[in-house]
Order: sequence, then structure tokens, then C-alpha cells
Amino acid sequence: MDFGVSEQKVRQLAERMAACGITEADLRERFIRSQGPGGQHVNKASTCVELRHLPTGHTVKMQKARSQPLNRFYARRRICELLERDQLGRQSPEAQRMAKLRKQKDRRRRRAKTKKD
Repeated sequence: MDFGVSEQKVRQLAERMAACGITEADLRERFIRSQGPGGQHVNKASTCVELRHLPTGHTVKMQKARSQPLNRFYARRRICELLERDQLGRQSPEAQRMAKLRKQKDRRRRRAKTKKD
């Protein structure tokens, strides 16, 4: 499938989908018009991708980029993130990233508080 990204990223996505147990047959894809800024390109072309994972019922709408193939890539990546979060819980990459950010914010808050005193 051509998503308009490098072959390495396509391979990584395929491996991630296989690890999550996602096949293309499990996905229903729909193209709708994007909203917001982007001008004539957004208003005339159906670049927004709505991807539904049938076994779990997860639905993702992606209009991050102005091109449809790139939005298809981003939508598949987001579905993988959602399934990893469901399967792995706190061990998922997204949850670990959020925990790291939370720690950084706490550290900054403590530093600012001691600086004020």
C-alpha cells in the first residue's frame, strides 16, 4: 500500500499492526471531507479518513495532513496505539510517554514552588 511515506515506516507500521493482531480485513475505511483550514483543497477533496476496527469497535477520524494517503497512514498508526493501550495498559508506549510527561511536570512544579519560597 502506498501511503506517501518511506518504505521503512510502512514496514514498521505493518509489523506493529501484526503485533496488535490487526489485518486489513478487520478495518473499514471511509473518506469524508475535512473541516477547518486548508482552503480549496480541503473543501473539494475527501481527504479525511475515518477508520473503524470492526472486532473492537474503535473508530478514528484523521485529518492531520492535507493528503489522503498520509491520513490513511496516520489513522492506522492511531488504531495501533489504541489497541496497544487496551492490551498492555500501563506498559503501552503511549502510557509510558504520558507517565514521563507527568513526572516532568511534577518536577517542574516542585522546583517552582521551592524557588518561590
